[in-house]
Amino acid sequence: MSRGSGKGLSLKDKLDGNELDLSLCDLNEVPVRELAALPKATILDLSCNNLISLPSDFCSLMHLVKLDLSKNRLQQLPLDFGRLVNLQHLDLLNNRLVTLPVSFAQLKNLKWLDLKDNPLDPVLAKVAGDCLDEKQCKQAAVKVLQHMKAIQSEQDRQRQRKLQAEREMEKKREAEQRAKEAQERELRKREKAEEKERRRREYDAQKAAKQEMEKKTKKETVHTRKPAASSRPPQPPRHKPSWSRSVLRVLLFVLFCILCTLAACKLTELQRQPLCVSVNTLYEDVVAALQNHKTLQNMLQHNSQQ
Repeated sequence: MSRGSGKGLSLKDKLDGNELDLSLCDLNEVPVRELAALPKATILDLSCNNLISLPSDFCSLMHLVKLDLSKNRLQQLPLDFGRLVNLQHLDLLNNRLVTLPVSFAQLKNLKWLDLKDNPLDPVLAKVAGDCLDEKQCKQAAVKVLQHMKAIQSEQDRQRQRKLQAEREMEKKREAEQRAKEAQERELRKREKAEEKERRRREYDAQKAAKQEMEKKTKKETVHTRKPAASSRPPQPPRHKPSWSRSVLRVLLFVLFCILCTLAACKLTELQRQPLCVSVNTLYEDVVAALQNHKTLQNMLQHNSQQ
């Protein structure tokens, strides 16, 4: 095995039953891939190396039951260290750990724990206590697990409170948004109603002004017509002279003269006078012509009816 990475040497040579001893190999990296190929190695010793941190895929070695990481330079453990659920024995003596990941509470099978010689947080150091014998190390495992479970529960409660607060804040924002939208709708509705009322008042004002103008115009027309009518007295209608009436009068006069002449020639002793003879002859010719004209009309009417 080459120094530092652990590559170059087959780990099977280090495997003794279910124990794999990689201590004092001057490792600064953990050969996780090679370890994953040895699921039988449930006991792993990585003590006395130069490990500063563990890779995140180290937590995939879930077959580990006993793990010795003592006397390294570990400053922290992976956040998902709790995935090593089958771990029962854990030695972290003489590292540089200050805290443990919250997932540490998931190591429900942990029975033995050593955290001595680490610059632990005072609360965690007090909970862990000493690990000078088997009993103390077992008590340390129980107390640390309880402590980490309490921290996990508190973090879960804080997370729940935070989520609840976020939900309430979101609901509050949604309620405020709905109230704002409702207020905006009400404002738009009020503005629309006011605009409608304004237009209605303008229409009524225009209509009233128009009616007032019509009344005024009508009144002025009446006042204008009344003086003209009162200033002129009624006059009888004048008949315009017509030439047709004059002609008619002349014709009537001529006809009257003819009738008088005819009557004189028929009824008086003047009928034997030459003038009356001529008048009577003319009268008889006219009467005969009229009778002939009437007979012709009757014949024509008779023919048309046939």
